[in-house]
Amino acid sequence: MPQLNPNPWFTIMIFTWLTLSLIIQPKLLSFTSANPPSNKTLTTLKANPWTWPWT
Repeated sequence: MPQLNPNPWFTIMIFTWLTLSLIIQPKLLSFTSANPPSNKTLTTLKANPWTWPWT
């Protein structure tokens, strides 16, 4: 069963992980958001009770 031999796949996994974590991730994290979140005050809505027509 060739899939149990980790020799070629382990090195590919390590190089891929290093590429993603050392090269691509800092580039992605350096981007600023085009629409940054704003600090809004939360308004609480006042719940009105439902008036049933038969009461």
